[in-house]
Amino acid sequence: MQNICSTIRDFAAVEEKGREMLYTSLKLTAALAASTLISSAALAGELVINTDTSDPAPKAAFEALIKGFEAENPDVTVTWNLFDHEGYKTSIRNFLTADSPDLANWYAGNRMLPYVNAGLFEPVDDVWEENGLKDSLASSVGSMTIDGKIWGVPYTYYQWGVYYRKDIFEEQGIAVPTNWDEFKAAGAKLSEAGITPITIGTKYLWTAGGVFDYINLRTNGYDFHMALGKGEVSWTDDRVKATMNNWKELIDAGFFLENHAAYSWQEALAPMVQGDAAMYVMGNFAVAPLREAGLSDDQLGFFQFPVINPDVPLAEEAPTDTIHIPANAKNKEDAKKFLAYLARPEVQTEINKTLGQLPINKNSEVGEDKFLQAGYEMLSTTDGGIAQFFDRDYPAEMAKAGMEGFQEFMVKPERMDAILERLEKVRARVYK
Repeated sequence: MQNICSTIRDFAAVEEKGREMLYTSLKLTAALAASTLISSAALAGELVINTDTSDPAPKAAFEALIKGFEAENPDVTVTWNLFDHEGYKTSIRNFLTADSPDLANWYAGNRMLPYVNAGLFEPVDDVWEENGLKDSLASSVGSMTIDGKIWGVPYTYYQWGVYYRKDIFEEQGIAVPTNWDEFKAAGAKLSEAGITPITIGTKYLWTAGGVFDYINLRTNGYDFHMALGKGEVSWTDDRVKATMNNWKELIDAGFFLENHAAYSWQEALAPMVQGDAAMYVMGNFAVAPLREAGLSDDQLGFFQFPVINPDVPLAEEAPTDTIHIPANAKNKEDAKKFLAYLARPEVQTEINKTLGQLPINKNSEVGEDKFLQAGYEMLSTTDGGIAQFFDRDYPAEMAKAGMEGFQEFMVKPERMDAILERLEKVRARVYK
């Protein structure tokens, strides 16, 4: 009997111990489940964005953008990491690789190519398809597409073209040129009147890159221009030589400001303000200083860079800012929501009011400024493609060598072949 009681007591102890173990296990399982739910909720609710929009206007635009997105998505908290421009350039590859945000701003065209090729950006074709962006952002499709996929959403750009003194053209009886022969004839008439056709300052090189870009786009078209930027075409190719020979026609005709290599782009504004030069191949950011220097809108005008080859569709130069989802992003679902929000016409309207630039969504509204209106009309209707700018579309070493060569060419055009051969050597080294 004693043995039976002892056995019952032992069994009860084991049973009690089992219940305790089961209870502990259930508590642990519940705790783990709750932890997982909390962790998932935190992950789904935090959206990390890295940008280099540290200048006053871009910073204000992004503050409003994030505030508007959070208002519509109260379950999402945005963490915004703001870098200065130079710090961002040196940090982006590291953070895309090691500690990726959910969104990062960058630039369109060949400038995003290294990160696409390295597998560091996520394709976002689904965002474009679900939100009808191939229609509303149609002008940027080419510059956002690599290998048949779309790699981000653009939100702002600004036009390049020819800014000119309307009053001088009217005094000289010159109509706005639309083709190469008319352009050269306008320059000849200005020169006869003692007026330099085109002011330019190449001290910091990039202005010469803008002239090359336009002449090459008009001579050979967007696809060739971008292939050259990717290193797929030799700099000694006859098509490049055709571009340089078209440029040489202007140089030989005395189109450009003398001693341009001594002037910055701002210093080169003075001859235009003073009436000693009539045109400037430049971006829209030149308008504000020209106005500040005293030119009225009755004196200042804008026209599209003229046609050279009528068989080539008109592509334009419009540096484009973009936002991308890194391949290693943790919260891609909310990142796609943010891209869709960013692409909306009313959102792009407000961003670009603050930036003083152009929305890419064709259904957005543009301010009353006549130059923004002209740029928006030109860029929204172009079917030839949107290039970014020479030093955005080329790797840094190639861009530097190219722009140095262009400045030299503008001073000594007879050295064209030697310059192109030198650039070809750089291409062989940079793109190997």
